[in-house]
Amino acid sequence: MKRLTFSIAISIALGLSMQQSAANDEAHWSYDSHHGPRQWGDMKEDFATCKVGHEQSPIDIHVKQAKAAPLEAIRFDYKPAPLKIIDNGHTVQVNYAPGSSITINGSRYELVQFHFHKPSEEKIDGKADAMVVHLVHRNAEGKLAVVAVLVDAGREDALIKTLWANVPKEKEKEASPAGVMIDASSLLPASRAYYTFNGSLTTPPCSEGVTWFVLKTPLKASKGQIAEFGKLYPANARPVQPLNGRVVQSSP
Repeated sequence: MKRLTFSIAISIALGLSMQQSAANDEAHWSYDSHHGPRQWGDMKEDFATCKVGHEQSPIDIHVKQAKAAPLEAIRFDYKPAPLKIIDNGHTVQVNYAPGSSITINGSRYELVQFHFHKPSEEKIDGKADAMVVHLVHRNAEGKLAVVAVLVDAGREDALIKTLWANVPKEKEKEASPAGVMIDASSLLPASRAYYTFNGSLTTPPCSEGVTWFVLKTPLKASKGQIAEFGKLYPANARPVQPLNGRVVQSSP
């Protein structure tokens, strides 16, 4: 079962639609009251970690309780790539071409996709931001690392403008508009200070063993851009999960 769960987790990281595997057993998870987060762990055996896991994400980060530590800076090496975008039925997701990565603690993680949640899944001192971008990475051993960039209302964001203009009208069909290039580095704030902790995927099968990096400084997007995403997904955030003794570390 562990091998199967890990395989599903990697499929998510690579941008494969969970709808295909869900269709095989009719485990159609969602964010509504009937098939939402409270029901995920009971929907099928492979989703059990959503209910019984002890290192689940997202979490509420309490700033004063986070342990200050001399953590290594994340080395971002994001390169421009052709846009590959899909509305997968749960969020808007961009599948990224090989060659972009982060390096932390001597391990290189390749950027495989990024996607959006509204409101932010992570909370800071009990407060959610308007949205969050999750940049999902995988290293050579198959381990996952997610960089979360909170999104606040402010000025219009150029990359998000490009993304919203190219969201396919049909769900579960990837679009690759000719000549449209994007650069994930434009999603990163000038300050790369972060909180880090051990966690999980925030969607079924909620597999654990994921390293999380939540950047302290939010990205800005206009109220109109946030509302535009809300027309597709007004609420696609999993509630925060118990910390269960985990230590959240804070970089300088």
